[in-house]
Amino acid sequence: MRRRPADRRRAHRAHSRRLPTVAADRLELSGAERAQYFAPTMICGFLVALCCGLVVTAAFLARLQDAAAVAAVGLFGMLLAGALGLFLYRRQQRDRDYWLVATAATAESNFDVVRAVALGAGWRITRVEPARRLEAQTTGTLLDVGERVAVRFRGGEVWVASICDPSVGFSLTGRRRCEQHRLRLRRALGDLRAS
Repeated sequence: MRRRPADRRRAHRAHSRRLPTVAADRLELSGAERAQYFAPTMICGFLVALCCGLVVTAAFLARLQDAAAVAAVGLFGMLLAGALGLFLYRRQQRDRDYWLVATAATAESNFDVVRAVALGAGWRITRVEPARRLEAQTTGTLLDVGERVAVRFRGGEVWVASICDPSVGFSLTGRRRCEQHRLRLRRALGDLRAS
């Protein structure tokens, strides 16, 4: 017997409520770092404002054809820049989420594993609170600053976040490397879980 669409939606909602949430909170950035990190989104907002100006300017043009053309270009630019800005903002917000890795080990042994991975990878440790928090900056190249990795420890739970350096803002390559850093830590903690 096939389910009706309403039944499928209810079943999906019930199933999604049972799934554990992995994003506890977001990696905090200071005022200047926050402005740098969200600069690409702010540029899109500026472009939306410029396009709004085009639409307003179109109302004052003498020829109807020119006014329609300028208004159409303004609306198209507003929609495109707004969609791109929203896409970037949501991606950057999602990148700042902490992701959960649950282990049966204590916070101290999880901290030791994460610290060993960071030192082994050549990351520069910028903040340490034993068995509570570890923050590191990955090594970059001459033109690349690297990524920021933040790890919190709560009992057997390890919360990992990794973002592109705020001075870079949004980078597809950096996002891939951030995912690799999270997976590297997850694998190392998974080995601890298996032993």
